[in-house]
Amino acid sequence: MNQKTMKAIVIYEAGGPEKLVCTEVPVPEVKPGWSLVRIIGRGVNHSEIFTRDGQSPSVAFPRILGIECVGMIAESTDPARLPVGEKVISIMGEMGRAFDGGYAEYALLPNNQIYPVITDLPWETLAALPETYYTAYGSMKNLRITEGSRILVRGGTSGVGIAFVRLVKSGFKDVQVTGTTRNMRKAEALLNEGFDQVVEDRDQVLQTGEKYDRIFDLIGPAALRDTFAHTAEGGIICVTGLLGGKWTLDDFDPLEDLPVNGYLTAFHSGNVTERSLQEMLDYVESHGVDCRPEKVFDLSEMAKAHEYLGSSHSFGKVVVMS
Repeated sequence: MNQKTMKAIVIYEAGGPEKLVCTEVPVPEVKPGWSLVRIIGRGVNHSEIFTRDGQSPSVAFPRILGIECVGMIAESTDPARLPVGEKVISIMGEMGRAFDGGYAEYALLPNNQIYPVITDLPWETLAALPETYYTAYGSMKNLRITEGSRILVRGGTSGVGIAFVRLVKSGFKDVQVTGTTRNMRKAEALLNEGFDQVVEDRDQVLQTGEKYDRIFDLIGPAALRDTFAHTAEGGIICVTGLLGGKWTLDDFDPLEDLPVNGYLTAFHSGNVTERSLQEMLDYVESHGVDCRPEKVFDLSEMAKAHEYLGSSHSFGKVVVMS
């Protein structure tokens, strides 16, 4: 590979979307145990907005953010597993945090964090999958959904919430899925995405008396006690997101707080294996899941992508293509 510089989005100090600077930087040089990926697309995530705002104390600036990417191997230190030209996904670990991530044309990544995949999905669709659909798919498996389940998605308008309802509705014929939103003007859009009902989430309190067999909770500890109150006996709750901005549940007493005979689990997208990623891709293709992103930006428009994702009218998954 002869290219010496690349386009990258560098953040030099915490702040708003304008702090994401489009510039030219050297292409990273490979080192033992790491390979170079030519990035074709990447999803944009709320956690990257938190980091940009300065809410990730472990992240030092300047930094190229981005916790996920899809692309092809450009230079390899493991040609048997990761030959040049191999289609790959990378996700999580310390990508975009301890070392530079996906907001660039190339990224130097640890070999054990690069996953070869087999798929014929278009690049824009594939770019929407790693963090968002993998998170939704892993959570769906943890919820042990069966036909006839009454399911609540708390945080329905998020990219992961939309991904979840698409996955569930593609794989199960007889389930009822309710989505929540703080902005009821988004109700029609949620119904169009496949939700059967929409419930308002007002100040972390659901405006309904209904209870549900399965709850996919993307708000997290900020609303978890209210989630417990809306869980049917024997129900399962999977806590996956922290959109409520609170990291822990104060004074949690499992004997008193958990729903009767209920189950509490969680899914973290850092629990990644090559097999589980491929299983998710196979599910998407075999069930014909519509995974197209809601918004697509070019790499030079990263600030606009952040501005959109952080706005009150954002909806679904945002991807940025090189």
